[in-house]
Amino acid sequence: MRWPSERLSTASQKGFGMYEQAVKLAAQGVDLIHLEVGRPFADTPQHIKDATSKALDDGIVHYGDFRGALHFRKALVDKLRDFNRIRADVDEVLITNGLTHASFAAIFAAIDPGDEVILLEPYYPQHVGKIEMAGGKVVLAPLDIANGFSIRRDLIEARITPATRMIVLINPANPTGRLYGKDELQIIADLAIEYDLLVLSDEVYEYITYDDARHISIATLPGMRERTITCFAFTKAYSMDGWRLGYLTADSALIPAILTVTMNDVTHVNVFVQEGGYAAVTGSQKCLQDMLAEDKCKRDIVVEALNRMKDISCHLPQGTIYAFPNIQATGKLSAALALEILHETHVVVEAGSFYGNAGEGYLRVCFGSESEARIREAMTRLTVFFSRYSSVSQAIKGRLFHARKSIFEPVCRHRYS
Repeated sequence: MRWPSERLSTASQKGFGMYEQAVKLAAQGVDLIHLEVGRPFADTPQHIKDATSKALDDGIVHYGDFRGALHFRKALVDKLRDFNRIRADVDEVLITNGLTHASFAAIFAAIDPGDEVILLEPYYPQHVGKIEMAGGKVVLAPLDIANGFSIRRDLIEARITPATRMIVLINPANPTGRLYGKDELQIIADLAIEYDLLVLSDEVYEYITYDDARHISIATLPGMRERTITCFAFTKAYSMDGWRLGYLTADSALIPAILTVTMNDVTHVNVFVQEGGYAAVTGSQKCLQDMLAEDKCKRDIVVEALNRMKDISCHLPQGTIYAFPNIQATGKLSAALALEILHETHVVVEAGSFYGNAGEGYLRVCFGSESEARIREAMTRLTVFFSRYSSVSQAIKGRLFHARKSIFEPVCRHRYS
């Protein structure tokens, strides 16, 4: 018997990194502080849940439009125009089971076996498996680490060959927290146009930007609308990670091929969940403001605390819910250090190497997944942990009680509504 298929047996199995280690420990009854999984802490806003419940009560439970409910797609057309500044027709919007499904369908529709797809490294691991399952070859192009993981033309252009078909972009970037501005996006756009490439733009963190920084969709740059597949989700901003609801927009020439994939794998997204998405887009956006304010406060607590720890340095992320501290001065490999932290402190962080070789020497710390109180407790535990790398006397540990008041003094005033 030939099983499984060769296509699947040769595809990468990235898994979920430290989360899998944490599950084993949690099964023993250990209370863990989870800073490894990129899930929002807040509950889904009530008006979204109410709209979904009403849809069930109203009998919205049967087959629907393969592309997604028309009124929902019309609302997304307005959102794309007003927030992203992307001009899209209603038939250029496709509802999906989350952003993972959107990018999966887009990759399957756009590449052929043997095509090369460039990922910017550090990269999001799940994109690797999708490319390989579609028969594509992953090509890694490192970001400019010395300049805050910025995009540099020469580092990408050197990886382009006649077989290159697509560049995958995540903006704001996971895991680094960098928000790419117009100049960096223009580098990708120039390469895509010059070499006739598609761009798959993962914009799940579009709303999660800080300090008045504004997210820019690469599809708005000249010449990029027709060669960009832009993927979104309700996962992070609306705290709907378990709902599995997303959407994409692309040129009308690309949509039929993507629709062929989605019709053959899920038929369409379940109809009553789409009513929740419609309520999210058309209802009050105060929930976004409240959650962003809370995340910003927790970001500031985490980054300040990390920068006070022995042998740790951390830039201030411009977007996402991740800090990406540099741990090279500890002399430890990131996977070994993350495992040591897990067992000694019961705080779960992700190894930078999980995101490729360019992530080695870093940890990814999610500040969006726990309450402020547990974030503070995690930072206290990590402060104690890293103090043992210090040559300073035990007096440092004796002062940690005061660190709880001094390092972590600011209180997040904004609460989830």
